[in-house]
Amino acid sequence: MDDDSGTPAPTGLRATALLGRPKLWLIPTVLTGLLALLLSLLYMGGIVNPNRELNDLPIALVNSDTGKPLPGQQQNIGTQIAHAIVTNTSSRAAGWRQLTRAEAQQELDSGKVYGALVIPAGFTDSVAALTTTNATARPTITVLTNPGKGSLGSSLASRISTTAAQQASLTIGKQLTAAAAKADSTQKLLLADPVRIATQVGHPIGNNSGIGLTAFYYTLLLVLAGFMGGNVISNGVDTALGYADNEIGPWHTRRPTVPINRTQTLLLKMVMTAGITLLSVSLIMLASVSILGMDATHIPLLWIYSYCAALAVGLGVQAINAAFGGIGQLVSMFVFIVLGLPSSGATVPLQAVPGFYRFLSHFEPMRQLSDGVRAILYFDARGDAGLTRAWTMIGIGTAIGLLFGFAMVRYYDRKGHKRLTPQPMA
Repeated sequence: MDDDSGTPAPTGLRATALLGRPKLWLIPTVLTGLLALLLSLLYMGGIVNPNRELNDLPIALVNSDTGKPLPGQQQNIGTQIAHAIVTNTSSRAAGWRQLTRAEAQQELDSGKVYGALVIPAGFTDSVAALTTTNATARPTITVLTNPGKGSLGSSLASRISTTAAQQASLTIGKQLTAAAAKADSTQKLLLADPVRIATQVGHPIGNNSGIGLTAFYYTLLLVLAGFMGGNVISNGVDTALGYADNEIGPWHTRRPTVPINRTQTLLLKMVMTAGITLLSVSLIMLASVSILGMDATHIPLLWIYSYCAALAVGLGVQAINAAFGGIGQLVSMFVFIVLGLPSSGATVPLQAVPGFYRFLSHFEPMRQLSDGVRAILYFDARGDAGLTRAWTMIGIGTAIGLLFGFAMVRYYDRKGHKRLTPQPMA
C-alpha cells in the first residue's frame, strides 16, 4: 500500500534480520524444552512399569470350603490355601481381603475390589476324592474379574489370583502324590496339578463400555470441555471488551475498551461459563450415548453430574486465568490435564503408579470426576462406589475456585491494577 506521495510504505524488518537476536530465542526455547521434559516425565512416569510399582491391589479372597480336614491335618484344604495366600510375603502386589461370598459380591458391585479368588464349598472333599475311585471331576477354584475397574486393573487382579491358585494347586499336588505312592502314572499326572482354575466375570458391564475405558474417556471429555470452554470464553470476553486483539488470518480488529474492573469481568466470564457449559455437556452426551451408543444408565443423573463436573473445571479455569493473567492457560493445563491424567487411576490403578501420583490423586480433579462417572456408568450409581466422594469433591473444588478467583481479582482492584489495552510500538 502506498501513501499519498506515491512513496511505498515501509515493510518493517525481515525475519532473517531478527533470527540473529539471541534474546528472541531464549524464552521460547527454554519454556518449550522445559515443557517437553516435564510432560515426558509426568506422563511416562505414571505408566512405564505398573508391575514394578504394584502394591496392595485390592482383591477379595473367599474361602467357602466347609469340608472336614483330611486325616492327620488340623485344617481343611481351603483354609490352608487361604492362610498360605494371605501370609505370603514374597510379593506385595495384592492386598487380599478375606470375605464371605456375599461380601465379595458387594465389593465387586461397588468397585472396591479389582477381582476375587473363590474357593468353593466342598473343596476338600473333591480333593480327597481324587485319591479314590470316586473322583468325578477336578476340584475348581474360581477367579472373578471386575472389568468395571478398567481393563488393566482387572487383568492385573486376574493374573495375581490365577498365580495364587496355580501355586495352591502345585502344593496340594505334592501332598496328594506323596500320599498316593501306589497310583499309576496317569493318576500321578492328575494328582501333580489337581486343581482346575475357572475365570468368570464377577461384575459384568455392557458390551459398549470400551472394556471398562468409556468412564475414563467420558471424564476426559468433561475435563476438556471445561478447560477449553473456559479458555475460549475468557479470550472471547477479553476481545469483546477491548482488552485483547482479534486476529483471524489477515483480518484484524480491535474493539473499543469497555470500562470494567477485574471483579466484574470475572463475574461475567463465570456466568457465561455456567450458561455455555449447558450446551457443551448436552452435546457430549448426545454424541456419546445417542449417536455412538455408549452403554449408560441413570441418564438424568449422568447429565446433571456431567454438567456440574465440567462447570467446576470451567470455573477453576476462569479463576486461574484471572489470577495469573497471560500464563493462566498454561497453569490451568497443568492443574487439570497434565497432572490429572497420570493420577486419575482411570487407566492404570493407583496401586500400580509411583507414590507421587497416589499423593496427587487425593485432590487432582480428574481422579475425583472419573470415580463419579465410573460409579454411574458401571456400578449402578452407588454412593459407596465413589459417587458420594465425587460429589463432595466437586462442591469443594467449585468453592475453592470461586473463593480463589474473586479474592485475587478483588485484591488487584483494591491495589489499582487496571487492565490496559496493549498499544502497538511507534
